[in-house]
Amino acid sequence: MESSRLARRDKERHKILAELKSLKAEFLKFSNSSLEITKDITAPDGIFSKISSPKEKIALFRNLFHGSIDVYPRLWISRKTGKKGFSPVCNNEWVDGVCEKPKVKCSECSHRSFVPVTVNIIKEHLEGKHTIGIYPLLTDETCYFLAIDFDKESWTDDVTAFMETCRSLKIPAALERSRSGKGAHVWIFFSAPVLASKTRKLSSYLLTETMSRHHQRGMDSYDLLFPN
Repeated sequence: MESSRLARRDKERHKILAELKSLKAEFLKFSNSSLEITKDITAPDGIFSKISSPKEKIALFRNLFHGSIDVYPRLWISRKTGKKGFSPVCNNEWVDGVCEKPKVKCSECSHRSFVPVTVNIIKEHLEGKHTIGIYPLLTDETCYFLAIDFDKESWTDDVTAFMETCRSLKIPAALERSRSGKGAHVWIFFSAPVLASKTRKLSSYLLTETMSRHHQRGMDSYDLLFPN
């Protein structure tokens, strides 16, 4: 019984090591190819701060969070249930005789008229007038950033270990506390569009490498990956 259990664990270990070796090879290929990670984005005077002009702050935001520009999601909160979510903003939403929500889903509606992202929409987001999201996947299946979401009780230890891995591999990563305060997001920005499939392989390598470096960590708090 015990020998059988040890054999299974040994098999799993070899499988993980083989996967890690494969992902490491992919990572090394990325490092020597066009996977350019943004190290620094500077304002005209070399520094971004709270006294930077609104124009500079909006430019920085658009440069980093570069995604689809012809449609964007906005946060909604139900007054009845308190449920929250993000939905694409549509010019025809709740228009009498046109919008048939909730009977007809937005994805199946023939009257969709999505609102594009504008400077003013970003400005109002930064001013806290509303909360918008981003669709990172572009039409050619590339993206400009990778975001990893950590949740659940072990998120502080898991994300700390993950950031250590990024630093050891010299991958600049930005850490952000989630809106709820009970999780975190790790952002990795690219200076040029990268195939989304490559960014997902990069994240798989970073997660696997983290677990290899910290055997006690199961990374149970890892929740979502964007682009998904």
